[in-house]
Amino acid sequence: MKTMTRLFTGLALVGALGSTSAWADQPGGDWTITKEQAVATLKGAGYTQVTKIEADDGHWEGEGMKADGKRYEFHVDPRTGAITKDELDH
Repeated sequence: MKTMTRLFTGLALVGALGSTSAWADQPGGDWTITKEQAVATLKGAGYTQVTKIEADDGHWEGEGMKADGKRYEFHVDPRTGAITKDELDH
């Protein structure tokens, strides 16, 4: 019986830890730039396609393609809308 209790306790703990990390990657309440606004900023900066964009580590983060046909990684500040990272995706 103790083995089963430990098993279920362990599974519950793993599930709780997994759900906690999912909450960490949500847009913050003080973010003034929406995902759609970030995409518009990126398109204005030369991105022809935004293939991925998500909230991560306090900013909008993702990947896209520019007119040169190359893939880029980007970060957009969620409060100012400034592009803070714009690098070739290796």
